[in-house]
Amino acid sequence: MSPGQNGGVETSTACLHNEAMQRRGRKDEGLASFHQPVSPSGRIHARTNSTFQARLEPPRMELAMRILVTGGAGYVGSTLVPMLLEQGHRVRVLDNLKFGGHGLLPCCSNRFFELVRGDVTDAAAVKSALDGVEAIIHLAAIVGYPACKKEPQLAQAVNVDGTANLLRLRKPDQRFVFASTGSIYGSIPDYVCNEDTPRSPITLYGETKATAEQMVLDAGNGIAYRFATAFGVSNRMRLDLMPNDFTYQAVKNRNLIVYEGGFKRTFVHVRDMARSFIFALERWDEVKDDVYNVGHETMNFTKEDVARKILEHVDYYLHFAEVGSDADQRNYEVSYEKIRKKGFETTVDLDRGISELVRAAKLIEFQNPFANV
Repeated sequence: MSPGQNGGVETSTACLHNEAMQRRGRKDEGLASFHQPVSPSGRIHARTNSTFQARLEPPRMELAMRILVTGGAGYVGSTLVPMLLEQGHRVRVLDNLKFGGHGLLPCCSNRFFELVRGDVTDAAAVKSALDGVEAIIHLAAIVGYPACKKEPQLAQAVNVDGTANLLRLRKPDQRFVFASTGSIYGSIPDYVCNEDTPRSPITLYGETKATAEQMVLDAGNGIAYRFATAFGVSNRMRLDLMPNDFTYQAVKNRNLIVYEGGFKRTFVHVRDMARSFIFALERWDEVKDDVYNVGHETMNFTKEDVARKILEHVDYYLHFAEVGSDADQRNYEVSYEKIRKKGFETTVDLDRGISELVRAAKLIEFQNPFANV
């Protein structure tokens, strides 16, 4: 099924009544600690599936888990954590809140949500956060070429040493899902990369992720996801991602200058990124101890393609510069056949993602303290 297609939606009075009763029951359960057994197997049972479910809603696991999400207050985490809680999982977030925690405010009404303010570089904080969990989703990182270039020592400490802390202190039976990146492929303009393509990162970000990824695979009982370039609206919004940035400039400035418009990237919506983690936990025995590209071939676009797609939603002035260059020289195409054969498909295409970004951009305002207008 191609991205953007939805399955059927069925509703009935009985189903909606049952769903409401189940929600009420969950609120009345109270919050037990991560160590309190709630079933003979030590897990809590997730809510019964409702037939009122669209394709974009993540599938519900039969048994809920105790899950640690590092960096859970970030761009991906603030989309993933609500999904996990909605399924009935107990979620502990370990985050230093460098960029604030407002993206997780909607989670505070759920009694199965726990925030631990700490850093993956702090072994004591990591050891405490790992206690009692069954799975670790490792998102915490200094993300992207510019951020790693700005603070290279911090990037090494968080992306590599922080991952090493988690792997060293976790128990062997604790599942480990690592957020890697397609940036490890570097610049391969005339070749479609797959998971067997040699890693050749051209940025510090790619280098640190490649190192950490190998550590995860060597440790066992883990998987690594090489994500396409993220985009889309999240509770903790980012405007430094190319489609997000382009859309914001088009909406707010009504103009956009694009350098090296022929460079290719593959994109994946942040909701699909979140869904992929849930997919891994559901299919653990089938997917563990391996690496997967996460995205879809139909989401492979040049920078010019993205800019012109935005023109379908926003009337703005678009200029392709012949002089100048983009500091990020990534240029590659990727195959996603491996994870698709396991059963995972993305659901949000570029057009839908941009339409959401246009609506979001209208809600975002920055006030320049040195301007009168």
